[in-house]
Amino acid sequence: MKSAYHALIVRVGGWLEPLALLALRLVGAKVFWDSGLTKWNGFLQFNKDKYDLFLYEFFCPDPPRPGALQLCDSTTLEYAEGSAIVSLVKALAVMAGVVEVALPVLLVLGLFSRLSALGLLGMTLFIQLAVFPTWSHWLNPAMWWAVVLLALVACGPGAWSLDRLLGLEGRRGTAA
Repeated sequence: MKSAYHALIVRVGGWLEPLALLALRLVGAKVFWDSGLTKWNGFLQFNKDKYDLFLYEFFCPDPPRPGALQLCDSTTLEYAEGSAIVSLVKALAVMAGVVEVALPVLLVLGLFSRLSALGLLGMTLFIQLAVFPTWSHWLNPAMWWAVVLLALVACGPGAWSLDRLLGLEGRRGTAA
């Protein structure tokens, strides 16, 4: 009975693993892809309205979010005129737009998958710790993003990936 059960789970696992890992890659990519596309008005045309999102919603919200990274003056909720912080926040906005489009594409293709998932996991943690540091945000949605991305970092992209095709990943998610 034990050997029959073992043979069954090995066979079923062999069929389902590539599908499950592809599904994880698609789910992980979709969240960030959708967000990334909102930051662009077309090819290489950054949506400048997103600067305000980063400047005022993320890093200078009214009212301030306890524990969040607040980059403006906490008493006036304004930035100093000509501040280097404003340039930094605008650069972060563009960088987020690039990363939220590029890494999901790599994840869907299964190319440099573990690094792509690790990059998106880093974004998830930054969003959680610096922008929305509440348990409710962690429980839904950040925890789900983190679980999907952690699974991809740990298991790799699976058999249906360019990583596997190019020999960047060994069988069963081990390094080649």
